[in-house]
Amino acid sequence: MTTTVVSRLPLVRRLVLVYLALGLATVAALVVLSFVAPDHVTPEAWVRGVIVAGTAFLTLRFAQGALRREARALLRLRIVLAVLCVAVLAVLAFLPLPGWMVVEQAACAVVLLAAAVLAFREPDRSEP
Repeated sequence: MTTTVVSRLPLVRRLVLVYLALGLATVAALVVLSFVAPDHVTPEAWVRGVIVAGTAFLTLRFAQGALRREARALLRLRIVLAVLCVAVLAVLAFLPLPGWMVVEQAACAVVLLAAAVLAFREPDRSEP
């Protein structure tokens, strides 16, 4: 009897796409709020918003590589997801952000944690 292992990587990729969408929506919100409610935008929010969007693109690249079974891509994805989980939690704990961005960062933390758990449960099958 053979066991079929279903890959969790497509779901991980979808979660990373959600993280990317949150990051891009945050940057768009920062732009809009800068004009209509500048008191809801801080320099820390700008820095964090741009970092989230940038890391989301990098994470998506690793997730796509892991889906293609590229050598070491799953390892890179796991490392980046773990680091991002810690970074988001540290930001929530130590960085003063506007209330709306605290909610956004909490959503990012949930999405990244789910992606990390799934990525770490994925068997490493990069070898042929």
